[in-house]
Amino acid sequence: MAKVTAVRDWELARDSVGEYFGTYAANLAAMSAKIVIDNSKNFKKKPDVRMIVEALISSGVAACIAGSSRPCSGAEHLFSHAVDYLEPGIGLHGEKCGIGAIMIAKLQGQDWKKIIQMLKNVGAPTTAKEIDLSARTLAKALTIAQSLRPERYTILSRIKMNEEKAIALAKSTGVL
Repeated sequence: MAKVTAVRDWELARDSVGEYFGTYAANLAAMSAKIVIDNSKNFKKKPDVRMIVEALISSGVAACIAGSSRPCSGAEHLFSHAVDYLEPGIGLHGEKCGIGAIMIAKLQGQDWKKIIQMLKNVGAPTTAKEIDLSARTLAKALTIAQSLRPERYTILSRIKMNEEKAIALAKSTGVL
């Protein structure tokens, strides 16, 4: 799910600060996310391991083509890393990125409800409570996330987050 928000952040960086944007790499990353989203309804019954592996490989190829993790990692990853910094051991990396993607997609004006549905389809957490992430840590993570990689322009570069905004965002998406 991170590819959905990461590609949008990369487009934002291109449009806002003139960052290099690789259309092919971005499309490849977005396609890998779309394949997983479109097939997520069947995951609980019979996961298609081949499809998942192909999507992961496509994401890796996208990063190689771009010369960085840019097509695969945006503000949702910064959120995950901020949680790791504040409270190591809370949730798995993918779980934090998924929860982060919900909130970041809303900030970006994307269909965040679609992300929630996909995560639920595959049995992944969609709330902070499901990974024992406190509201306080979530809010602090959203406020410091961009400072972890200030050179990587994301939606969090544009929307200056404070703890009040972070709590409101998390509540509005059902993450809290």
